[in-house]
Amino acid sequence: MPNQITINPITRLEGHGKITIFLDGKGEVSRAYFQVPELRGFENFLIGRQAEDAPQITSRICGVCPTAHHTAAAKALDNLFRVDPPPAAKMIREMLYSVFMLEDHALHLFFLGGPDFVVGPTAPKAERNVLGVIQKAGLEIGKRVIAMRKELRGVITELGGKTIHPVFGLPGGVAKGVTPEMQARFKETANRGLEFAQFCEKLFEDLVLENPAYVKMITSDAYTHRTHYMGLVDSKLHENFYDGQLRVVSPSGAEVARFPADQYLDYIEEHTEPWTYVKFPFLKKVGWKGFVDGEDSGIYGVAPLARLNACAGMATPRAAWLYDKYFETLGGKPVHHTLANHWARVIEIVYAAERFQELVHDPGLVDPDIRTLPTETPKEGIGVVEAPRGVLIHHYTSDERGVLTSANLIVATQQNAARIAMSVDKAARSMIHKGVVDDGILNQIEMSFRAYDPCHACATHSMPGHMPLSVTIYDDSGRVVQELRRDG
Repeated sequence: MPNQITINPITRLEGHGKITIFLDGKGEVSRAYFQVPELRGFENFLIGRQAEDAPQITSRICGVCPTAHHTAAAKALDNLFRVDPPPAAKMIREMLYSVFMLEDHALHLFFLGGPDFVVGPTAPKAERNVLGVIQKAGLEIGKRVIAMRKELRGVITELGGKTIHPVFGLPGGVAKGVTPEMQARFKETANRGLEFAQFCEKLFEDLVLENPAYVKMITSDAYTHRTHYMGLVDSKLHENFYDGQLRVVSPSGAEVARFPADQYLDYIEEHTEPWTYVKFPFLKKVGWKGFVDGEDSGIYGVAPLARLNACAGMATPRAAWLYDKYFETLGGKPVHHTLANHWARVIEIVYAAERFQELVHDPGLVDPDIRTLPTETPKEGIGVVEAPRGVLIHHYTSDERGVLTSANLIVATQQNAARIAMSVDKAARSMIHKGVVDDGILNQIEMSFRAYDPCHACATHSMPGHMPLSVTIYDDSGRVVQELRRDG
């Protein structure tokens, strides 16, 4: 009987990672670790660069969510230079961001998380991919998904300058306005986007919510954690992707904090562990109590599940109706079931499409006044958006010339890291007994992290000037032969 099981590499996520599971003498799980071995140094790359470069540099962190980093960086520059963009610029930013959220969530639904439900969690691994989804759901569905994503990315390209690495965000506004001709074309895309969102909603309901086995899996204890939750809300406490205050609710659903992004250091601290490059943010006023659930634990979650728990409702009509149905079906608010992230993501697809429609029809969108030029001496700036994976904070300081002297990126996957670690450990303990393991069981353990749609390219940062490295060499019996360590 093996005493260690390793899933390496883990699959259908952004970045790299592995899961190491240790078994006791009876074949039960004693501990499962979610490890991220990759290292990124973008916080260091920014130092010494002109602040205006930050939206372009940080968009290179990740090819899946570059628009999130670009927008958070642009908002941080607004704050750094103490400049308020004109209304049209804010609308353009939020409209493009809604298009991005719709497109990115669709990517996860069909390419990353979807195969577990469409094809099945225990299906052969060769079938658990987008090709398996197309084979099971039909070629026409596959064509529709690809065509819609292409059209949405076309909007991002035309308005943002590039699909993968946008270049439109500037301190105090945007580089390109929306003409009446562009607005007319974008309206047509918005109509098709809303139809596509409703198609996603119906498909999820038919394939997942109408399947009692899947509902039982979603609500099972193996995928449940009672933690705090954080999300961005507007003045009515409605969920908002682009702007607002950060709201934190407890495992019982009570509001425990609400604050603007520039106060985040009063509420969030970071904990480190020697077995991963990911840091673990926690609620400062509650404290780090280890990888445990409950009211007394400082662990919190972000991402779609957390956003729905943290807000008091959705700001658009169809999404608001789905929000009520979601909590009614899953037993009330807050929902603690990790796999419910997938349903929450579908609700956000609908919200993103509806918000795109609202903004593209606003007559103020074509106002040519799209930038307020900075006049203040820069010093410090903080920007926040809701990335697809949760709250994303960019924090910069600069000298009087606008040259960056420090940068801190608190990304969504970092903020989910403690909950992900707990989810992997709990799923492993629930699935593996008496040493019995097969591919289907291992995939169900992977599902516990995949629901968060993690991005480890975004989440792994070095401490300034250091890259610690530890290598342990074992012989064929598992005995440690040699340990090599570099601390700086």
